[in-house]
Order: sequence, then structure tokens, then C-alpha cells
Amino acid sequence: MAGLDDARALRKGHAARAHSAYDRAVAACEHAGVDPAAAEPVPTTPAGRAAGALRLSARSLDALAASAPDPAADARCARNAAATAALAAQVALAAGGGEAGRGVLRAALAASQAAAAAAGGAAAGRDTALNAAADDAEERAVAAVREAGWSVTCSRTRRTGPSGSGPASPP
Repeated sequence: MAGLDDARALRKGHAARAHSAYDRAVAACEHAGVDPAAAEPVPTTPAGRAAGALRLSARSLDALAASAPDPAADARCARNAAATAALAAQVALAAGGGEAGRGVLRAALAASQAAAAAAGGAAAGRDTALNAAADDAEERAVAAVREAGWSVTCSRTRRTGPSGSGPASPP
């Protein structure tokens, strides 16, 4: 039973990070004027690729909610959402993101790399230090989006403090 409880606890962190990254991707797409409905079966434009990645990320989040906890798969979902947010940040920068957009892109790339590290390796999705680093990078990416003035709905990635006893920061 402890294994399932651990997997559920890990799911909360991975899911929070995945939803946060998805929200960042939505904000970047909105800033760039990318309509999620513009997804193309075979994307030929940056906007089409971003819209398609956003659609796939949404489907992945739906699957995450409907499946049994699996730390490796859950971490991959968070990694994929972070990659979507990085792609969307690139499109937003190209659409006129300015210096703030460059900051968003740098933070998005760092969050994507940290999420990839947390999803990889022998302890895929279970490494506490890698998960914490991915959470930190995600929080910095959200801060960059907010600093840029882009509308982002995510509130925080951490659901509990280091002790697991409650919120690490106010919502």
C-alpha cells in the first residue's frame, strides 16, 4: 500500500507541474495570437506546431487524470507539457515578445530541461532532488511569464512544503 501512496504523492507533484507548464503554454500562445484550434495534422508553421503541441498536451493531461498513478509516465507528461511551453515561448518571442519574451523563453527552456531530467534516469519520476529542481524551475518559468505581463492562470507547482505537511507558499 505504501507504494501506491508514494505514487499518488508523486502524481500530485508531476500533475501540478504539468498543469502549470500547460498554463504557461496557453499564455504564450495567447500572447502570440496562436489559436489552439489552428492545430494542423502536419504542421507547416510555427503557430501550427505550437497549436498542435498544445492540443497534444491537453490530451496528455486528460489521460493523466484518467489513469492510475505511474511516476515515470506522470513525469513524462510534465516533461512534455514543459516542452510545449518552451515551443510556445519561442513562437511568442518570434511574434514580438521583446526582452520579456527572451526571459520567458530562457525560463521555459530551463524548466523543460529540469522536467526532462526529472523524467529520465533510473529513478524516472521518483528522484526527490530532481523533482524539486523541476518544481523550482517551473516556478521561475511562471514568474517570468507573469513578469512579462502575459496572462497565466497557474498559481503554484508545489502542493506541500518540504515536510509534506501543507502548502509551501500561499496560493
